Amino acid sequence: MFDVNVNVKARMLTQTPAAMTPSPSEALAHKVDAPTTGRSPPSDLNYPLQEQLPGLGAALEVAPGVFWMRMSLPFALNHINLWLLRDRLPHPSQSGVWQEGWTAVDCGVDNPATREAWLQVEAQVLQGLPILRVLATHMHPDHMGLAHWLCERWQAPLWMSTSEYQSALLACHGLSNFGGDPTVRFFNAHGWNKAEDLAVVQSRMGYYPSMVPRVPGSYVRLMSGMQVRIGDRLWQCISGYGHSPEHMALLDDTQQLMISGDMLLPSISTNVSVYAMEPDGNPLQHFLDSLDKMQHLHDDTLVLPSHGRPFQGAAARIAQLRSHHAERLEELLIACTKQALCAHDVLPLIFKRALDVHQTTFAMGEAVAHLNLLWLDGRLSREQDAAGIYRFKTLAPQSSAKPTGD
Repeated sequence: MFDVNVNVKARMLTQTPAAMTPSPSEALAHKVDAPTTGRSPPSDLNYPLQEQLPGLGAALEVAPGVFWMRMSLPFALNHINLWLLRDRLPHPSQSGVWQEGWTAVDCGVDNPATREAWLQVEAQVLQGLPILRVLATHMHPDHMGLAHWLCERWQAPLWMSTSEYQSALLACHGLSNFGGDPTVRFFNAHGWNKAEDLAVVQSRMGYYPSMVPRVPGSYVRLMSGMQVRIGDRLWQCISGYGHSPEHMALLDDTQQLMISGDMLLPSISTNVSVYAMEPDGNPLQHFLDSLDKMQHLHDDTLVLPSHGRPFQGAAARIAQLRSHHAERLEELLIACTKQALCAHDVLPLIFKRALDVHQTTFAMGEAVAHLNLLWLDGRLSREQDAAGIYRFKTLAPQSSAKPTGD
């Protein structure tokens, strides 16, 4: 069992008083971590490290051989958690020799600030040892951006799932869900037709490659259920769907430790969106089904999320997430009883705050995800009106017909 008392006394690998104190920018992250509903952070969770945060260029040891780094992001969600795991692998050119080093889990976006932060980590944290491999939980820019740079710098292989790797390749060539004509048409079909907003969406063809300019030319495939030995720990790959194509979390069940990526966050709900490439998809149902794989975790399991602070209480957090989405779905059913509504109509119902254009792109995807779940479950009908906009209407309770098309 993981020793909570040891965790509370987690030490800094680089011991400086400043590293133990959140910087002003880091302190802001606690505001970002608050739930989108405006409620207080969930109270059923335990944060063993309390308010400790790793400082810039430093790492906090949260379990033996497992170090937490925190790097900035140029978004409202202004940080990402990255992980360094002590590792050893057979030397690539010396038979029978084992090489000591590190596995880096996730990378941050590719920009000068993140590169500089990694250089500080190299100087202050790595103890003169190399990065032996780079493991990406999924292809989103904050997780994948610097993979090419780290892999080339250390001649280290990239490890990730096939769906995520191939999606990253497509996105680097502009074939993504972040902008362009297909995305504009998709949003327009769901009621977002403000010309100046959609002009911004149209221009975002280069959004992904601006933060992930290249993808390593080869990779080692991660698969669901696969076991990966990293140093003294054996991690099991847990696939997750709905947030990204084939997200991989890592579980050390023996030591009750899980790197959850974006699949399980302590106080914000993971973005789950429908995109233009799969307009009739059901990612919210896939996401909820994926949570079943984490339902069995012991309450003492220390969850290491990509955003927010490490926490315990995975089952309680999963229950909160299920309740959150159930509330949104029920609200949609009630709202669509009086009149047929499109995704853009229901944004104020799901998101209780003002949204800029960037935030609206994600909000629209989430709104369609909730509506699609209800439609595909036979609880809403979906029809296109004369303007070509999809509108959803609540069906009578006795109706159980599943959709077969429009």
